[in-house]
Amino acid sequence: MNVILFGFMGVGKSVVGRMVAERLGMDFTDVDDEVVRMAGKPVSTIFEDDGEPAFRELESAIVKEASDRDGQVIACGGGAVLRAENLKNLKRNSIMILLTADPETILKRVERDGGSRPLLKTADMLECIESLLSERCGHYLMAADTMFDTSGRAPEQVADDVVRFLKRMKDT
Repeated sequence: MNVILFGFMGVGKSVVGRMVAERLGMDFTDVDDEVVRMAGKPVSTIFEDDGEPAFRELESAIVKEASDRDGQVIACGGGAVLRAENLKNLKRNSIMILLTADPETILKRVERDGGSRPLLKTADMLECIESLLSERCGHYLMAADTMFDTSGRAPEQVADDVVRFLKRMKDT
């Protein structure tokens, strides 16, 4: 069984995912990190040089490879579950956990990370975040087995909640 953390950029998938994996003694795979490793360049450069479709193809290859393994926590990029083949691969042997945050929290977090998100290269990043969230919300909710809001919460708190949830599921 795998644990998939997914949701919009800046909700804490990577940070929380590492903590959950460590607490449960599971392996951790960050899909975006693996794409960067495979491509040999940052996500923003992949988008600039090769375009979003090339990034999505690499992402799908990593998702397939990661979801074929067992006993790991996988952090997926914000767009991974929008592709039907990725969702099918991820749901096959996994608990799907949606992490959310309000648009203002997301904006603060991505700005703190240097604001190098290819999909947010616009003058009004908050409006872009709200628009993308609106487009993706239905897909995210349909893919989720459960969800946790990370707004105003430390990653440790969210990781604790996720671990408690997973342990309750295992006990039932």
